[in-house]
Amino acid sequence: MEPVDEAVLATERYGSQEAWKYRLRDGVMKRERLGESSFSRGSSITAAFKIIFLPQGYPESVSEDYLQYQFWDTVQAFASSLSGTLATQASLRGVGVGNQEATVAAATITWLLRDGTGMLGRILFAWLKGSKLDSEAKTWRLFADILNDVAMFIEILAPHFPLLFTLIVCIAGVFKSIVGVAGGATRAALTVHQARRNNMADISAKDGSQETLVNLAGLLVSLVLIPLVTDNPMLTFVLFFLFTTLHLFANYKAVRSVVMETLNEARLSIVLHQYLSDGRVLSPREANQREPVFLELQKEVPVKLGVSLRELVQVPQDLQMALKNNHKPFLIGIRRGCVCVCLASDASVHEEIEAACQAVCLSTVLKASPPPQEALKQLSASKSQDPWVLVSDSYKFMDQMFQPFLRDLKEARWQTDRTLLDWNEWRVDWRKKMS
Repeated sequence: MEPVDEAVLATERYGSQEAWKYRLRDGVMKRERLGESSFSRGSSITAAFKIIFLPQGYPESVSEDYLQYQFWDTVQAFASSLSGTLATQASLRGVGVGNQEATVAAATITWLLRDGTGMLGRILFAWLKGSKLDSEAKTWRLFADILNDVAMFIEILAPHFPLLFTLIVCIAGVFKSIVGVAGGATRAALTVHQARRNNMADISAKDGSQETLVNLAGLLVSLVLIPLVTDNPMLTFVLFFLFTTLHLFANYKAVRSVVMETLNEARLSIVLHQYLSDGRVLSPREANQREPVFLELQKEVPVKLGVSLRELVQVPQDLQMALKNNHKPFLIGIRRGCVCVCLASDASVHEEIEAACQAVCLSTVLKASPPPQEALKQLSASKSQDPWVLVSDSYKFMDQMFQPFLRDLKEARWQTDRTLLDWNEWRVDWRKKMS
């Protein structure tokens, strides 16, 4: 036991970065750093870097994949900055910078047309795809960066086609506006995932600081590149190809490093198929590694969640068939090669997951003959009959399977209190009307 005059009164720590103790010595309270012998100027510089560029409370205040994602995001931002410099130089040359015959009015009109078409493209894309950016954040994040590279390549090509220059830069402007919407929205979705202490604003602010530092480094390197590529189209294309390759590789690694614990349709399908195959629920990391990150142009048997009742029911008999063996707050049907789900207004999140699971099972049965999962082969036997028979049998199948599956989801640390399933806004009330 320590003497009274050497007693430790209290200890404190600042996150995981430093720890201190308060010791009573000769009647005076002194504050001492724990592990001070390992403290050096290098560690103080590292601590200052963390304070400036990382969210407060790092690493406890962010998700486990934060550092890996930010590293690759920094690499891609640096490569994109250099590619952007080459594209900007080409655009300026195309509007007449350095050409005595070019007029200010012509250059201004070209720039205004580019900005105007870009604004229209931004509005149109947000209207068409805005609701998809949450549920498929990784896919659209990668799509945005690929499209950004395409836009910059078009801008570099534009000066070589002077008669079509305005049209080409307008197309590039539309592409870049789409990149702005998709990139900004998906970054916000990833920030929600990374924030573990409701610190989204802090993470977003520090991400901005990191991006500013990277852009500053890119600016310094660009000052060296510009004299080299001026009047040298071949070198411009070679450097652009190298920077673009690095940019795309870093982006792929960045989205692959993200481990989201919320279920969207792709992750739910992967986890469910594995469970039906061997009874094992994949961890979030395992499922995220298998999740596709490139856009699928068309699914063989798409699932439509939250549809209007008229997409499911054409005559009163259809409603009776949809309710057979069904006491759930959702209706499922097969229409025009799609699995459609109507949701009741009082359905819980767990019931939403159950409805999506049933729809995924039906989609698998319809597109695979026979399905690879042993558990679905019995359900597949109903496929040759009326579609409503298949739907009815699927309700009985889910009654046996879903509760154990939901329990295992929770044990595997999946979030089941919220999802990223892409539900539309239609909600149907049929039980009170028929009672």
